[in-house]
Amino acid sequence: MGGSKKNRKKPISPLPPTEIMNEDDSELMDDLLAQLDSRDQVVQAESASVLNEMNLNAQADSIEASSRQDAKSRFKARQARKAAALAQSYSPDDPAVQARLEKEARDEEDSIRRVCDQLSLEIHEINPDGHCLFSAVADQLALLGLISPAEATYTNLRVAAANYIHSHPDDFLPFLPSTGGEDGAGALDAGMMNREEFDSYCTSIRDTAIWGGEPEIVALSRAFNIPINVVQGGHPPIVVHSPAGDQKSGTATPASVMISYHRKLYGLGEHYNSLRKKVA
Repeated sequence: MGGSKKNRKKPISPLPPTEIMNEDDSELMDDLLAQLDSRDQVVQAESASVLNEMNLNAQADSIEASSRQDAKSRFKARQARKAAALAQSYSPDDPAVQARLEKEARDEEDSIRRVCDQLSLEIHEINPDGHCLFSAVADQLALLGLISPAEATYTNLRVAAANYIHSHPDDFLPFLPSTGGEDGAGALDAGMMNREEFDSYCTSIRDTAIWGGEPEIVALSRAFNIPINVVQGGHPPIVVHSPAGDQKSGTATPASVMISYHRKLYGLGEHYNSLRKKVA
């Protein structure tokens, strides 16, 4: 990335979780990320410390929970999470950082388990191998009798998601950032994929271990014509994706796929588990 031209290292106060990241915060975050690439370990440590103080995951939570779901807001949320993960990797031995991360993981797990208890569900652990979303949904579809146990593989679910997305480009292109846009190196705007990038994206979903996310949840919900309820830490505790294409928070729908979404539990990034009915 190279050093930051502005070279700003001013201390800032942690932002409250309800405050949405403004342009100054975004600019400072970009500057600090650039400084993590410095050969000076002191600069790296100071930059990581300030980034950790910015409560970036909490800000991403606030953005995602807000009514602003435009491409720019989604871009901010993703960049904030990337910055938080990178900053934490530069201070793995910092007791204060580790204590905070462990508390966040415990709080998230407690929140998810409270919802599970209310719904008489228990977490069925899915292997954190990059295929977790597809494996979790496959497990649920088999339990619901929509596919056979032999068909309940992440391979088959990847094919189903990729095929549905590829055959409905107008439904998904507005939500898939271009590699030269918001997720690209040095990106300054939230560009959408062109057709070539879209085809490549669908191939990656089908044939690689690239992580699945919201577009794939929507695709699977529609492909199998069943709501997918996602239990998560924070607010809202349940997000319902319906085959009709709408997304809402609130009460889990009956006869639906039930999965949990973990941001912090495994320390490996985002993860999904299957939620099964508790055995009496």
